Amino acid sequence: MKKKSLLLLSVVILTVISCNETEKSKTVTINEKTVGEPLPSWNDGETKKAIIAYVKKATDSTSADFIPVNDRIATFDNDGTLWAEQPLYFQFFFMIDRIKALTSQHPEWKTQEPFKSVLEGDMKKALGSGEKGIGAMMAATLSGMTAHEFDNLVKDWANTAKHPQTQKKFTEMIYQPMLELMDYLRDNEFKTFIVSGGDIDFMRPWTEKVYNIPPQQVIGSSLKVKYEVRADTPMIIRMPEMNFIDDKAGKPVGIYQHIGKRPVFAAGNSDGDYEMLQWTTTGTGPRLGIIIHHTDSTREWAYDRNSHIGQLAKGIDDAPKYGWILVDMKNDWKKVFPE
Repeated sequence: MKKKSLLLLSVVILTVISCNETEKSKTVTINEKTVGEPLPSWNDGETKKAIIAYVKKATDSTSADFIPVNDRIATFDNDGTLWAEQPLYFQFFFMIDRIKALTSQHPEWKTQEPFKSVLEGDMKKALGSGEKGIGAMMAATLSGMTAHEFDNLVKDWANTAKHPQTQKKFTEMIYQPMLELMDYLRDNEFKTFIVSGGDIDFMRPWTEKVYNIPPQQVIGSSLKVKYEVRADTPMIIRMPEMNFIDDKAGKPVGIYQHIGKRPVFAAGNSDGDYEMLQWTTTGTGPRLGIIIHHTDSTREWAYDRNSHIGQLAKGIDDAPKYGWILVDMKNDWKKVFPE
């Protein structure tokens, strides 16, 4: 984790992915607010009950577990927690598309690995190119441009790019139940943050539109940048060098440095989120940690301990120790993606 290299971000990328017809129900009163029944895309059961019970006691000013508004910090991993992550982290698909788009400017890529394998669709060989090859792909696609240029590239990609298997836009492969959970928390004056191993500048251009989370509430891994004035125009330049890795033990560090407060709620899906969940739920006062367990091979993908993406082993084993809720995607969610 201390090595600041392009390989580390590649590990994050490679190994670490509203309900339109809301059912009618009686209104309930939560913290002096009258709203429709929360979490409509969640099946009634112990998981849904536990989340609602936590929010009710945390927002009840007469409860011993009341949490002041300023301390209601909720953090969410992104890949595999808010949107899908199979068969590769979605940022890697962005890198692949950038390589293809730049091929005309780099004729040498037709014979130069790992670009040759990417262009031929042999991703296994491309990913087997090691640190040197992956670093070359990242340098070619994520750096060497202004922050403004990169922001526009990501926005254009997010608006058009489609998943190779589902043919949905990547930004449509978000989890409807998690959108509802974030809305429910915000309705009860929690402040929601994304804490992801992905590139912070890859997420910030679209998270507000997709998740209603503004860029200043996004924490992620980052490349180094520098300030330059070119032709009398000040600009930020992205450099091919790692600045920070927001994964595993890096997540609590990133939260501390960006937010300055320990969360009271955390959601993840893999062992890359273990330390964030651990740090969050071992604090004083009422705390809640949830892990999205990918159990639905029909509507999404089923994977955990042996997955090449989003591996989950320690989280399953230690969930009882820390009181983390394992969200069974197959049984706890009425739907997975928005319709």
